[in-house]
Amino acid sequence: MALDDYYLLGRSGLRVSRLALGTMNFGTAGFHAPYGKTEDEARAIFRAYVDAGGNFLDTADFYTAGESERILGKLIAESGIRERMVLTTKATNSVDPGDPNAGGNGRKHLIRAVEASLRRLGTDYLDLFLLHTWDRITPVEEVLRTLDDLTRAGKIRYAGLSDVPAWYAARAQTLADAHAMTPMVNLQLPYSLVERTIETEHVPVGQQLGLGITAWSPLGSGFLTGKYRRDDAQGVAGDGRLTGDGAPVRAWSDRHWDLLKTLESVADKLGVTMAQVAINWVATQPGIASAIVGASSPEQLRASMKALDFELPDELRTALDEASAVPPESVYRMFTPAYQGWLVNPDAKVADKPAGYRPPVLNWN
Repeated sequence: MALDDYYLLGRSGLRVSRLALGTMNFGTAGFHAPYGKTEDEARAIFRAYVDAGGNFLDTADFYTAGESERILGKLIAESGIRERMVLTTKATNSVDPGDPNAGGNGRKHLIRAVEASLRRLGTDYLDLFLLHTWDRITPVEEVLRTLDDLTRAGKIRYAGLSDVPAWYAARAQTLADAHAMTPMVNLQLPYSLVERTIETEHVPVGQQLGLGITAWSPLGSGFLTGKYRRDDAQGVAGDGRLTGDGAPVRAWSDRHWDLLKTLESVADKLGVTMAQVAINWVATQPGIASAIVGASSPEQLRASMKALDFELPDELRTALDEASAVPPESVYRMFTPAYQGWLVNPDAKVADKPAGYRPPVLNWN
């Protein structure tokens, strides 16, 4: 259950746990209130993570109307572990509806957001600061200069992006490199066995340009826990975020329900839960630096942390890969091994580098 194996985040020297603690439910106000936890409930979840060796914390100014940051800052302070933690927050969403400069990724809002987050978190610097999402209109050059200035001012240590198009991430990193500005080290995106579309472009961008991907919703909003059942009238039935008011609008196909059967079979063979298999699969996929896990209780979090206690055998990973695969569409069909083996390198075996070309550096016995 220990999380004290740490790996570098993207193209940086920052060491982070392979499971990050998501704190979107810390607090009982605002948009996320229906699933929010009181300060005492959050404290128990926080302690379970820290006691297991975890050091990667994720929040945002938008979560529970700022309560998440306030509670998290208080818990860090009372534990006396600020320097041990990699504290991450995000900003883009509006904090004052009606004010056009109280949201988005313009310089005025980002500086205001960082200052406000520092006050709520009770700290004088952020280890990692991310755009929460692409706002579609702010020039990327302005965003990069603002992040660079915030880094030079000591307000943030590292910068990154969350929920942006792959082309935007590539442009941002290329411009940062070209002009010797603060590089992006993190790209936060939704990723799970039921949401693999980032593999088309985002994962290669991260691998090629040095952005470690942190995966949010590795359980597919709870679908992969197996607690939901098929309902012909409503599509999905069960107690959780996928049902009731405010549930995400999504169609669950035969492929998704068949995937659950495969996931359940793999979990049974390994003697673990479906959720643990789903988290393990995400955390050990190419390009993934860390999986973000939230919890409604310390017990649930401890169960999630056990996802790193086993390895997925090759044959079982292959079964999951095949059951969850998203067939390439349009031009992306041309980038498959089958297509390129047929036209680009027919009758020849061509690969990037041989196995073992770049063995991992492991600093432990």
